[in-house]
Amino acid sequence: MARTLKWTESATSDLEEVAEFITRDSRFYATAVVREARKAARSLRVFAERGRIVPEKNSSDIRELFLWRYRLIYKVTSHYVYILAFIHGARDLESLWKRRGIEAIST
Repeated sequence: MARTLKWTESATSDLEEVAEFITRDSRFYATAVVREARKAARSLRVFAERGRIVPEKNSSDIRELFLWRYRLIYKVTSHYVYILAFIHGARDLESLWKRRGIEAIST
């Protein structure tokens, strides 16, 4: 069964910020990162459980895929996949989610 994919506002902002940062050095690579992030997200409609469980949450419904040095973090429900964040792997996820508030992880 295919789920509906939804990007949260914060995840969309994350992707835009990453693209802007990479564009400073290479428009080509920025485009490639955005394209691959969107492609990976779309694949989750059918294969949502393929990502690993996010260690900071240790919950089977919060998962992630790695794309280069970035984490595509998402929540799986019976009908939806919510993209929660697209962040550099070195960022402190707990601090980020605290700043964003509980809505970011309980969509």
